[in-house]
Amino acid sequence: MTISGKSILTAILSIATIGAGLFSWAGAAQAGDTNVTEDQIVRALASPKKPLTRGLSIGPQEAADPVAAAAETKVITSVRGRTTRSLSSTEREEIATIAQNKPNIDLEITFEYNSADISQKSLPSVQALGRALTNAELKGSTFIVAGHTDAAGGDGYNQELSERRADSIKRYLMDNYHIAAADLVTVGYGKSKLKDPSQPLAEVNRRVQVVNMENKTTASK
Repeated sequence: MTISGKSILTAILSIATIGAGLFSWAGAAQAGDTNVTEDQIVRALASPKKPLTRGLSIGPQEAADPVAAAAETKVITSVRGRTTRSLSSTEREEIATIAQNKPNIDLEITFEYNSADISQKSLPSVQALGRALTNAELKGSTFIVAGHTDAAGGDGYNQELSERRADSIKRYLMDNYHIAAADLVTVGYGKSKLKDPSQPLAEVNRRVQVVNMENKTTASK
Protein backbone atom coordinates (compact mmCIF):
# COMPACT_ATOMS: atom_id res chain seq x y z
CA MET A 1 0.00 0.00 0.00
CA THR A 2 1.35 3.43 -0.96
CA ILE A 3 1.12 6.27 1.57
CA SER A 4 1.36 9.77 0.17
CA GLY A 5 3.52 12.47 1.71
CA LYS A 6 0.37 14.48 2.37
CA SER A 7 -1.15 11.64 4.46
CA ILE A 8 2.04 11.29 6.52
CA LEU A 9 2.08 15.03 7.20
CA THR A 10 -1.58 14.98 8.27
CA ALA A 11 -0.92 12.10 10.68
CA ILE A 12 2.07 13.87 12.23
CA LEU A 13 0.07 17.05 12.76
CA SER A 14 -2.80 15.09 14.35
CA ILE A 15 -0.45 13.38 16.84
CA ALA A 16 1.16 16.73 17.70
CA THR A 17 -2.25 18.29 18.32
CA ILE A 18 -3.34 15.46 20.64
CA GLY A 19 -0.05 15.63 22.54
CA ALA A 20 -0.41 19.38 23.05
CA GLY A 21 -3.95 18.92 24.32
CA LEU A 22 -2.85 16.33 26.88
CA PHE A 23 0.00 18.57 28.03
CA SER A 24 -2.35 21.52 28.50
CA TRP A 25 -4.84 19.41 30.49
CA ALA A 26 -2.12 18.06 32.79
CA GLY A 27 -0.79 21.56 33.43
CA ALA A 28 -4.25 22.87 34.25
CA ALA A 29 -4.86 20.01 36.70
CA GLN A 30 -1.59 20.72 38.47
CA ALA A 31 -2.26 24.44 38.60
CA GLY A 32 -5.70 23.85 40.13
CA ASP A 33 -4.40 21.59 42.92
CA THR A 34 -5.28 23.25 46.26
CA ASN A 35 -4.38 20.35 48.58
CA VAL A 36 -1.78 20.98 51.27
CA THR A 37 0.53 18.69 53.21
CA GLU A 38 0.58 17.68 56.85
CA ASP A 39 3.81 19.61 57.35
CA GLN A 40 2.33 22.81 55.93
CA ILE A 41 -0.67 22.55 58.25
CA VAL A 42 1.48 21.83 61.31
CA ARG A 43 3.71 24.83 60.59
CA ALA A 44 0.74 27.10 59.98
CA LEU A 45 -1.06 26.10 63.18
CA ALA A 46 1.96 25.74 65.47
CA SER A 47 3.14 28.13 68.15
CA PRO A 48 4.45 31.52 66.93
CA LYS A 49 7.93 30.29 67.84
CA LYS A 50 7.82 27.80 64.97
CA PRO A 51 8.94 28.90 61.48
CA LEU A 52 5.97 29.22 59.16
CA THR A 53 5.70 27.95 55.60
CA ARG A 54 5.82 30.78 53.08
CA GLY A 55 2.59 31.46 51.23
CA LEU A 56 0.12 30.16 53.81
CA SER A 57 -2.51 32.52 55.18
CA ILE A 58 -1.59 33.07 58.82
CA GLY A 59 -3.40 35.35 61.22
CA PRO A 60 -1.64 37.82 63.53
CA GLN A 61 -0.38 36.44 66.81
CA GLU A 62 -1.88 37.31 70.18
CA ALA A 63 -0.28 39.82 72.56
CA ALA A 64 0.99 38.64 75.95
CA ASP A 65 -1.89 40.18 77.93
CA PRO A 66 -2.91 38.15 81.02
CA VAL A 67 -6.34 39.78 81.23
CA ALA A 68 -7.10 39.13 77.55
CA ALA A 69 -5.73 35.60 77.86
CA ALA A 70 -8.02 34.92 80.83
CA ALA A 71 -11.03 36.23 78.90
CA GLU A 72 -10.13 34.05 75.91
CA THR A 73 -9.77 30.99 78.13
CA LYS A 74 -13.20 31.68 79.62
CA VAL A 75 -14.82 31.83 76.17
CA ILE A 76 -13.02 28.75 74.87
CA THR A 77 -13.84 26.75 78.00
CA SER A 78 -17.50 27.71 77.72
CA VAL A 79 -17.82 26.42 74.14
CA ARG A 80 -15.72 23.25 74.39
CA GLY A 81 -17.93 20.18 74.16
CA ARG A 82 -20.93 22.20 72.94
CA THR A 83 -22.91 21.27 69.86
CA THR A 84 -22.56 23.56 66.86
CA ARG A 85 -26.20 24.62 66.89
CA SER A 86 -26.10 25.53 70.58
CA LEU A 87 -23.79 28.49 70.00
CA SER A 88 -25.45 31.89 70.03
CA SER A 89 -24.66 34.59 67.47
CA THR A 90 -22.78 36.46 70.22
CA GLU A 91 -20.64 33.42 70.99
CA ARG A 92 -19.92 32.90 67.29
CA GLU A 93 -18.66 36.46 66.99
CA GLU A 94 -16.58 36.11 70.16
CA ILE A 95 -14.93 33.04 68.65
CA ALA A 96 -14.29 34.90 65.40
CA THR A 97 -12.68 37.80 67.27
CA ILE A 98 -10.37 35.52 69.27
CA ALA A 99 -9.52 33.51 66.15
CA GLN A 100 -8.15 36.60 64.41
CA ASN A 101 -5.17 36.54 66.80
CA LYS A 102 -4.49 32.81 66.62
CA PRO A 103 -2.52 30.64 64.19
CA ASN A 104 -4.95 29.68 61.45
CA ILE A 105 -5.12 28.22 57.97
CA ASP A 106 -7.81 28.23 55.33
CA LEU A 107 -7.56 24.81 53.70
CA GLU A 108 -10.26 25.53 51.12
CA ILE A 109 -12.04 22.31 52.02
CA THR A 110 -14.92 22.40 49.59
CA PHE A 111 -18.24 20.60 49.53
CA GLU A 112 -20.69 19.41 46.98
CA TYR A 113 -23.22 22.08 46.01
CA ASN A 114 -26.06 22.41 48.55
CA SER A 115 -24.50 19.61 50.60
CA ALA A 116 -22.36 18.83 53.64
CA ASP A 117 -20.60 16.04 51.73
CA ILE A 118 -16.86 16.65 51.45
CA SER A 119 -15.82 16.88 47.81
CA GLN A 120 -13.54 14.14 46.54
CA LYS A 121 -10.87 16.64 45.54
CA SER A 122 -10.72 17.94 49.12
CA LEU A 123 -10.35 14.59 50.86
CA PRO A 124 -6.51 14.68 50.68
CA SER A 125 -6.56 18.01 52.55
CA VAL A 126 -8.93 16.67 55.21
CA GLN A 127 -6.72 13.62 55.65
CA ALA A 128 -3.63 15.83 55.93
CA LEU A 129 -5.51 17.86 58.55
CA GLY A 130 -6.24 14.72 60.55
CA ARG A 131 -2.58 13.72 60.54
CA ALA A 132 -1.51 17.27 61.45
CA LEU A 133 -3.87 17.60 64.42
CA THR A 134 -2.52 14.35 65.88
CA ASN A 135 1.08 15.47 65.35
CA ALA A 136 3.07 15.97 68.57
CA GLU A 137 3.38 19.70 67.79
CA LEU A 138 -0.39 20.23 67.89
CA LYS A 139 -1.93 17.33 69.80
CA GLY A 140 -3.94 18.46 72.81
CA SER A 141 -4.79 21.95 71.55
CA THR A 142 -8.34 23.15 71.08
CA PHE A 143 -9.18 23.76 67.43
CA ILE A 144 -11.94 25.80 65.86
CA VAL A 145 -13.49 24.22 62.77
CA ALA A 146 -15.52 26.97 61.10
CA GLY A 147 -17.95 26.17 58.29
CA HIS A 148 -18.87 28.65 55.53
CA THR A 149 -21.23 28.67 52.56
CA ASP A 150 -21.54 30.70 49.39
CA ALA A 151 -24.20 33.41 49.10
CA ALA A 152 -26.90 31.32 47.37
CA GLY A 153 -30.05 30.95 49.47
CA GLY A 154 -31.38 32.61 52.59
CA ASP A 155 -29.54 33.43 55.81
CA GLY A 156 -31.23 30.73 57.88
CA TYR A 157 -30.62 27.98 55.35
CA ASN A 158 -26.97 28.92 54.89
CA GLN A 159 -26.37 29.13 58.63
CA GLU A 160 -27.70 25.59 59.06
CA LEU A 161 -25.71 24.32 56.08
CA SER A 162 -22.45 25.82 57.37
CA GLU A 163 -23.02 24.13 60.73
CA ARG A 164 -23.57 20.79 59.01
CA ARG A 165 -20.35 21.25 57.05
CA ALA A 166 -18.34 21.97 60.19
CA ASP A 167 -19.93 18.93 61.84
CA SER A 168 -19.04 16.81 58.80
CA ILE A 169 -15.33 17.65 59.17
CA LYS A 170 -15.47 17.03 62.92
CA ARG A 171 -17.05 13.59 62.47
CA TYR A 172 -14.44 12.66 59.86
CA LEU A 173 -11.59 13.67 62.17
CA MET A 174 -13.11 11.88 65.16
CA ASP A 175 -13.91 8.68 63.25
CA ASN A 176 -10.65 8.42 61.30
CA TYR A 177 -8.08 10.06 63.57
CA HIS A 178 -9.67 9.59 67.03
CA ILE A 179 -9.43 13.26 67.95
CA ALA A 180 -11.38 14.05 71.12
CA ALA A 181 -14.73 15.71 70.47
CA ALA A 182 -14.04 18.44 73.05
CA ASP A 183 -10.84 19.43 71.23
CA LEU A 184 -12.84 20.34 68.10
CA VAL A 185 -15.12 23.34 68.52
CA THR A 186 -17.39 23.60 65.49
CA VAL A 187 -19.04 26.84 64.47
CA GLY A 188 -21.03 27.92 61.42
CA TYR A 189 -20.99 31.36 59.84
CA GLY A 190 -23.33 30.81 56.91
CA LYS A 191 -22.70 33.34 54.17
CA SER A 192 -21.71 36.13 56.56
CA LYS A 193 -17.94 35.81 56.01
CA LEU A 194 -17.38 35.13 52.31
CA LYS A 195 -13.78 34.47 51.31
CA ASP A 196 -14.36 36.13 47.92
CA PRO A 197 -17.14 38.74 48.25
CA SER A 198 -16.61 39.77 44.62
CA GLN A 199 -17.81 36.31 43.55
CA PRO A 200 -20.42 35.40 46.16
CA LEU A 201 -21.47 32.17 44.43
CA ALA A 202 -17.94 30.86 43.82
CA GLU A 203 -16.91 27.42 45.09
CA VAL A 204 -14.08 28.94 47.12
CA ASN A 205 -16.67 30.33 49.55
CA ARG A 206 -17.91 26.82 50.42
CA ARG A 207 -15.08 26.05 52.79
CA VAL A 208 -13.85 25.28 56.30
CA GLN A 209 -11.25 27.31 58.19
CA VAL A 210 -9.21 25.74 61.01
CA VAL A 211 -7.85 27.80 63.91
CA ASN A 212 -5.53 26.66 66.71
CA MET A 213 -6.94 28.17 69.90
CA GLU A 214 -4.09 26.46 71.84
CA ASN A 215 -5.39 26.58 75.43
CA LYS A 216 -3.77 23.24 76.25
CA THR A 217 -4.46 23.70 79.95
CA THR A 218 -8.09 22.82 79.32
CA ALA A 219 -7.63 20.48 76.38
CA SER A 220 -8.12 16.76 76.85
CA LYS A 221 -4.93 14.74 77.18
